[in-house]
Amino acid sequence: MLDCLKKIDKVKTGVFAAGVLFGTAGVKILASDDAKKLYTNCTAAVLRAKECILKTAATVQENAEDIYAEAKQINEDRAAQAEEFEDEAVEDESFEKVTEE
Repeated sequence: MLDCLKKIDKVKTGVFAAGVLFGTAGVKILASDDAKKLYTNCTAAVLRAKECILKTAATVQENAEDIYAEAKQINEDRAAQAEEFEDEAVEDESFEKVTEE
């Protein structure tokens, strides 16, 4: 029987026992009322941050939609101006051809 006890590694056994002790103490600490209050407060803070981020994202999206609509309008206005300019150029060329004949 003493031979079995001699084969036990005391360092590994001590590390295992310490791990079990800290694990048990850790579970008790994590399940305590103070820890639950901490979890609740942290979760509430995360929810507040999420709400703030969603509001900011909605504002950014609205601004992006406004910018997109304004950009489309600018391009449409430019296209209309270019079309008017081309129409005037075609009319001038037609007038010049008629006058030359």
